[in-house]
Amino acid sequence: MEFLHNVTIVTIVEVFFWLIAAIISIYFSIGNARLWTSIAIGFCLIFFSQVYALNPFSMYHHLAAIHYVISTIAIIVLTFGFREYYLFTRTLEITGSKRTVAILTVGAIALSALLIYTNPPPSDYVLRQIRMIDNANWVFLSIVNFDMILKIYRQIKDSPISGGFIAFGVAFVCLFLWKGSALYLQVYQWDPEWVDLIEFLGGASNAADFPGRIAFSMSVHQAMSLVSAMTVGGSFIYLWRLMR
Repeated sequence: MEFLHNVTIVTIVEVFFWLIAAIISIYFSIGNARLWTSIAIGFCLIFFSQVYALNPFSMYHHLAAIHYVISTIAIIVLTFGFREYYLFTRTLEITGSKRTVAILTVGAIALSALLIYTNPPPSDYVLRQIRMIDNANWVFLSIVNFDMILKIYRQIKDSPISGGFIAFGVAFVCLFLWKGSALYLQVYQWDPEWVDLIEFLGGASNAADFPGRIAFSMSVHQAMSLVSAMTVGGSFIYLWRLMR
């Protein structure tokens, strides 16, 4: 199939590690009642958003838009989950139910898909705007999650699983660099999608004036994409071993 020409070993490795994170987080959710539910759903959504790269229909703009929306919802749900975990370490109380979290998440995705499919097909420019919103959410909420994980660690530093949350902190630094480098390129209109679009429309881009900065940002983005997946997957494997 033609789409397989665009799939690299790196992409498959990334998806594999996100799959590990999703599976282990679900295992934690099943074994620990409500506490890990939001975190598990968040990492499952990240896996589904990343496996999009292996989708033979990824060239369709409606599906691409939904992919970015799911990615945005994933980091929002994750942030809610780590906030819940922090509150649990302070109060030992868990509120809500698994069903409520699942229904709200599915509802948000369904509503977003409905809005996308009832509006005109997203153009390349619209997709770029949606992706920029996704990256901006990831950058901001990765900082929030890093701070939340530090607070969790302070509460459980004498626990055998405290090392697992140090690993999660490192993972969110990698996620920040991954999404932040992409957002940097988009803000300055140096991302490949925009440069190609401008050239296709006969316009001019100043990307040629800053080759070093663009190459460095692209290298950071590509490297951190792989490192983030491996760090998150590795963090779950490490935490799983600590909790056995």
